[in-house]
This record gives sequence, C-alpha cells and structure tokens, in this order.
Amino acid sequence: MSQEIKRLQTNARMSQVVVANGVVYLSGQVPDTAGAAIDVQATEILTRIDNLLASAGIDKTRLLTANIWLSDPKHFDAFNGVWDAWVEKGHAPTRACVTSILMKPGLDVEIAVTALA
Repeated sequence: MSQEIKRLQTNARMSQVVVANGVVYLSGQVPDTAGAAIDVQATEILTRIDNLLASAGIDKTRLLTANIWLSDPKHFDAFNGVWDAWVEKGHAPTRACVTSILMKPGLDVEIAVTALA
C-alpha cells in the first residue's frame, strides 16, 4: 500500500519540508545573514525551523534528531548558548555536530532536523 508523501515549500531543486509515515523531515537550513556572528546566524535558523515545523502542524517538542554543521570548532560554545536556550526542557533531540566547509562564504552554521508528526 502506498503511503502519502506531503511536500511543503517545494521548488525545482528541493522541498523545505517532507512529511511521510508520520515523520517530518526538514532540509538543511542556513541563514540569510552570511557573515553575521554565529549567534545571529543560529537564532535565524532556529526561528526558521520553528516556522517550518509549524507549517507541518507541529513544534520543536516533537524533534527526534538534529544534524548541525559548524564552519569552525571555535563556534561550538557560542552556538550551544543559542541552542540550549532554544531547546525545550525535557525535549532535547538526539544530535550530531561536526565541522564542515559550508557552501557559501560567510555561512558558519547549517541545521537539519527530523521530527515526529
């Protein structure tokens, strides 16, 4: 039996949100504020994630996992300050955080999350 797949904010290259089998997948989110301080970039992304989850009818308390890419390990503590304030107490997802070269100069963080619908 075929399961319904719902795609939101779709363009020719990708969907920002895909809902399938009770799971919500968000594409990797990067800030529009390339070159800004890491806390500004992280706050922008987490706000966008809140909005994308809301478009799927859920909120961050439904997060299952988060994958985080930082451009430099020096951003780890500042990023965690923003992350820790954003995550709801008792609802922390599993998480991976690595350093990586991001696709646009000035981007210091990218976040992709998966949540339960």
